[in-house]
Amino acid sequence: MSTNDDGRSTADTLRDTLRDLSGLGGSLSPASDADVAAGRGPRRGARGGLGGPPTYPRSGAGSKLARIAALIVGVVLAAILLPSAVTYINPGHVGIVIHRDGGGVDRTPLGPGLHARMPLLTSIEEYPTFMQTLMLTKGGAEGSPNNDEINVNSVEGQPLSLDVSMSFELDPQRVPALYQTFRADIEHIQHTYVKQSIRQSLQEVAGSEPIADIIGPKKAEVVTRTQERIARRLSPYGIVVKQFTINELRAPQGVIDAINTKNVMQQQALTAQNELQKNQFQAQGDSIKAAGRAKAITAEAEAQARANQLLAASITPTLVQYEQMKKWDGKLPTVSGGATPFIQLPKP
Repeated sequence: MSTNDDGRSTADTLRDTLRDLSGLGGSLSPASDADVAAGRGPRRGARGGLGGPPTYPRSGAGSKLARIAALIVGVVLAAILLPSAVTYINPGHVGIVIHRDGGGVDRTPLGPGLHARMPLLTSIEEYPTFMQTLMLTKGGAEGSPNNDEINVNSVEGQPLSLDVSMSFELDPQRVPALYQTFRADIEHIQHTYVKQSIRQSLQEVAGSEPIADIIGPKKAEVVTRTQERIARRLSPYGIVVKQFTINELRAPQGVIDAINTKNVMQQQALTAQNELQKNQFQAQGDSIKAAGRAKAITAEAEAQARANQLLAASITPTLVQYEQMKKWDGKLPTVSGGATPFIQLPKP
């Protein structure tokens, strides 16, 4: 066994050093006389050197150091555990309490504000309940991870690509059940189950309509019917649909050209029909006017004939002479001859 310069073994020196370090915390009592006699006690002199008279830490100072050390440890533990023992839920959110010991989810969500919890036994997931909008649009390239367009087929089997958006809210009281069902955050749920529900609802509606009607006159009806179907699918999970919109609709170019041609022909036919109706109305108006004029002329002729009949029936020889006498000035004719006088005097 190796020894030091003072004749003590290395093991004794190591044991003394450990004892001195433990004594700083007040956990070691002063060395016994046997230890000192055996050379195992503290051997610090007045100047702290080895070989002098042994000195020992006072018991009061050791207790004070222990209390300070315990206080420091308590402060450090509090600083570490306090943030995890208190949870703050932001406005417009709810907290889902997950019990780690049993793996269950608390049915009652936590509202906004500060809440205490057991750091090692529970965890809290924060879910937003304010209105959000999910945008599903075409990405930069077909088939890219960022391409969220919805692809469906019309009743003829024609492909359609749509950019859509949906605004929704989460029912705060049903958020725990939503988390327990999907075990994921709301972003993941939006781009999985919600997106699939939108696509399926659109296919059910678009698959029963011609592509020309979807693009044209029935677009608003397609939007309304699709929103109703989406709401029915998402309502059991506490997802409340506020608004659904088709922002853009893309069809094959050949279909677009055929629809445009059909629209032009329908417009021309409508124009011709309007012109024909206009002419018919004008002809009917002229006929009515002519019939009115003919009727007026007939009525005038009948009135004149009736007047003539009445006039002819009213003329008598006496009336004629009377009219002649009204116009005679009392002078006899000066023409000689055998003519009969204009006025016939009655015979006695």
